[in-house]
Amino acid sequence: MDNIPQFLIEMLEKQYGKELAEEILQGFSIKRKVTLRVNTLKTTSEQVEKVLKEAGIEYSKVSWSNEAYIIENVNEKELQELDVYEKGEIYMQSLSSMLPPIILEPKEGFDILDMAAAPGGKTTQIASETGDKAFITACEKNKIRADRLKYNIEKQGARKITVLMQDARNLDDYFSFDKILLDAPCSGSGTINLNDEKLEKIFTKDLIIRSVKTQFELLKKAITVLKPGHEMIYSTCSILKEENEENISKILKSGKVEIVPINQEIFKDIPLLPVSQEGTICVCPNELYEGFFITKIRKK
Repeated sequence: MDNIPQFLIEMLEKQYGKELAEEILQGFSIKRKVTLRVNTLKTTSEQVEKVLKEAGIEYSKVSWSNEAYIIENVNEKELQELDVYEKGEIYMQSLSSMLPPIILEPKEGFDILDMAAAPGGKTTQIASETGDKAFITACEKNKIRADRLKYNIEKQGARKITVLMQDARNLDDYFSFDKILLDAPCSGSGTINLNDEKLEKIFTKDLIIRSVKTQFELLKKAITVLKPGHEMIYSTCSILKEENEENISKILKSGKVEIVPINQEIFKDIPLLPVSQEGTICVCPNELYEGFFITKIRKK
């Protein structure tokens, strides 16, 4: 763990205490199991299970989704050789990143905005959750990432997604959405890769400061274009309160929104970290999960 920036260790110890910070650091060092999501626009969980069994692939499931699978005995490359992968019937996705679309509870016929959509795992999951009967607008400002997003949408067979190559912060205020997913760009403090030799160069205090600023600007825009009485998700793959609870606290001060407590009973099998904002959840990194923060917000 020599290449973990010292300032991050100090931040984690200050926020979580020494013992829990140590557990988090251990979570970074464990090799995470391969996980996937069944794309119900093209197939069923039963069909995928049949394919996995025939290929001698061992798997286990989670309690909170019928579409999420933990692969026990092969790596991602081997899975990518399967027909089901080639046809877009499965999507390689981390368990933590499957949570925001589920907690969003998207509905058929809704106008839904995904504010930072690439590479498209959550976008296509929303399409899958709604049987491709919601109207999804997916924003991505970077051309290469937007092309990747379009490729994944097409491969997954989602037909009602419009890709906007635009920074979501610059969306016209006349837009109006029933649901919004803001999986905000962040420092990635919940998904630290200890094998990355450039970690100390990439993960900096400046990155956190810039992330917080962008996140708050996106949050403000999201609340502007969310219909009154409707809900949105704010999530990050960070476990630092600066990017999470503190951003939420600032937005609550506007008086325009309130937190909708997440039903933790559904996610009782997920390792959670303590949070300072009641009703939100923060996932602890371990061999199955990435560090991840999620909150549900309603516009008054």
